Amino acid sequence: MTLRVMWMLNHTLAREFEIPMLKRYGVSQFYLPKIVPNEISFQSNSVSYEEDIGLEIPPAELEVLNSCDWYSGATPEAWAIANRYFNVVFCIFHDGVLLKEIAKYFKGLVVCRAYGLKNSHTYSEIICKYKLEPHIRKIYSRFYFSESFPRLIDIEERYLSNRRLNMPLGVMTQAADKWQGSEERIYFICPQIETSDYYKNVFENFKEGFSDFDFVVGGEQLIPVNDSRVLVEVTEKDRHFHINQNRVMFYHSQEPNHIHHHPFEAVLAGMPLVFMAGGMLDRLGGRDLPGRATSLKEARRIIRRLMKGDKGLAETIRNSQQVLLKSVDAELLSSTWKAGVQQLEGDLQILSQIESKRPSRPKRIAVILPEAYRGGTLRGALMLAQAIHIGSRQCGEAVEVVFAYREDSNLYGEDDFVDLGKDIALRPFRWHQLSSKEACRAMHFAGHEGWFSASSHVVPDDGMRQFMDCDLWLVVSDRVGAPLLPLRPVVAMIYDYLQRYEDVIARSADLQFIQTARSADRVLVTTQFTKNDALQYAGVDPRRLAQLPMLIPQFSKWQVSMNEVVEPYFIWTTNAAPHKNHIEVMRALRIYYEEYGGVLLCKVTGVGSDAIPEGKLPHLKPIIPLLRQSPLLSSRVRWLGDLPDHEYRAQLKSAAFLMHPARIDNGTISVIEAAQLGVPSLSTDYPAMREMNQWYSLNLQFMDGSSARNMAGMLMQMEKNCESLRSSLPKAEVFESNDISVHAQRYWQEVRKCL
Repeated sequence: MTLRVMWMLNHTLAREFEIPMLKRYGVSQFYLPKIVPNEISFQSNSVSYEEDIGLEIPPAELEVLNSCDWYSGATPEAWAIANRYFNVVFCIFHDGVLLKEIAKYFKGLVVCRAYGLKNSHTYSEIICKYKLEPHIRKIYSRFYFSESFPRLIDIEERYLSNRRLNMPLGVMTQAADKWQGSEERIYFICPQIETSDYYKNVFENFKEGFSDFDFVVGGEQLIPVNDSRVLVEVTEKDRHFHINQNRVMFYHSQEPNHIHHHPFEAVLAGMPLVFMAGGMLDRLGGRDLPGRATSLKEARRIIRRLMKGDKGLAETIRNSQQVLLKSVDAELLSSTWKAGVQQLEGDLQILSQIESKRPSRPKRIAVILPEAYRGGTLRGALMLAQAIHIGSRQCGEAVEVVFAYREDSNLYGEDDFVDLGKDIALRPFRWHQLSSKEACRAMHFAGHEGWFSASSHVVPDDGMRQFMDCDLWLVVSDRVGAPLLPLRPVVAMIYDYLQRYEDVIARSADLQFIQTARSADRVLVTTQFTKNDALQYAGVDPRRLAQLPMLIPQFSKWQVSMNEVVEPYFIWTTNAAPHKNHIEVMRALRIYYEEYGGVLLCKVTGVGSDAIPEGKLPHLKPIIPLLRQSPLLSSRVRWLGDLPDHEYRAQLKSAAFLMHPARIDNGTISVIEAAQLGVPSLSTDYPAMREMNQWYSLNLQFMDGSSARNMAGMLMQMEKNCESLRSSLPKAEVFESNDISVHAQRYWQEVRKCL
């Protein structure tokens, strides 16, 4: 099977060897990252576009790949594209982010390249530090620990050595004897002197050991060094000059598991190399070479003879050190690389056969309403389930949709879910809490080996499989009271962050809600206002965040059993939440009736609205004296409570206008519902409502929600102008162009990225 490789490294010298070696054995499709981390450890890296030319990927999708910073985490969309066009990824461990992403999203073979570490550190330690073992175990059957130099695997844990893939790093350049040695200087390479404690120490030790010699120091310096012997900028021409003309290169490293490229560069040019014993050069054939020094004293003795012009010693060193090139010679390494490629091809064939034999069934999405919501949130959740159902079919990828609601609530009846139709299954559930031990065990049995958490978690319990028969959980809001155990990919639909503006929940609950959003694989919002809050307040990763069009119900399609006559009342749709601005509204209504002589009744609808005048909640207590002090107010306000949809539509159809006085939220679809029935709306002025007004050309009238007198004045204006305002409402075509079926595909595409 042909390999198509994502070579997710940017190391220049490794790329110049590994890509040609892979091409030699049939790999023709390569993707290379275009964004390199701005870190010291990536100073030897570069970006190359040359392989893009041969890719069989549409330009738009290639642009998605090229715009991603893969090292810090790409988008699910980019990973979906990667899975369509590539079946092998080469990567490095780095800080673990890329490997975690690969384990989560990539479906093919994973080759982790190991180039050796300084200070005798091991990759097992790196894996432990960044908690990577569970992610490696998850992809273990298609994971490879690919050592670039011999015996790196000897110091690693057995689970890594069992997945060894030997692909030695070499050089493509042939030896070219250009050395002349006319300059009586040592050439020493030491980069990043002022930005790396490690190299700073190397430089200071070198200066101290060779203070009586003339020398020049190469290597990239991010900050100039206060020493004229350290080169600031070295061009390619300069580099070749110093290799060819300086008398000797000294290589300091005694690291047994790490080596730099420049010693090989010196040997290739024919430059005498003096190096310290104990490092990797010993393992690569240098143990008996005359340029090897067992002490600094011996290194100084050898270099002093070369500086004095001992041509015989120079020739002896030059001739003997050619053995070092055998370990990196492309032709000598060719058979090993061929075997490695063949192993990957064979394993890929087996993986393909296994996947083809897996029983196929339609993907199943659970749309989970975490609390016993009614009103706009329930309606939004139902429309979201419909959008996934419709959108998947529009894309030819029909999925099963399950709508999950709280069974431990007496709020719901059969009529509440009638809009879903028979194709979307209903499933009641309760939240079940698991201890940290139980959570770890559940994750283990779900295939997340090595997963660990110190806290308790919750899972949706349907009394059967805890929704494990679903491939993705789409949670409608972040209102989950404890960490949700990520047994399946999680998408969160966030409508607002009221707690940023209103004191509506405890701080501990707020932190949990924020964590729900942060830990989700994808977060969906419907307004720029909420998107900004998700980024700035909740700290959601922008790569996991998507803004989608607001889904709106098509009220105009329903038969409304009332006359077209406008009756003398307006609708105030609300609930008992603090942000609904009840007290200021009641003060405004009193002014409207008592001072301005308003004649329209106020009919109040919504979940729990009939209990508002009882003032049982702390923020509602001031309503009681307001009603007692104003018989006119008491007689003009009618508390209808939560009406069935058909009755609410009937009441709304005959209203003079709708009032929406909430202080802040994600915007309310009630004004859209009203406009569809030919009813204008008066709303408080805040960003989300301005967005909706612009999107749908609603011609909303705005009032100041913090001023009772301004609100009362606007109520009078609405009473006088409601008839003329009706004529300026948008036509039915505007709402039909925003039907669920119009936006369903976009919703499905966002959710699909996490499958």
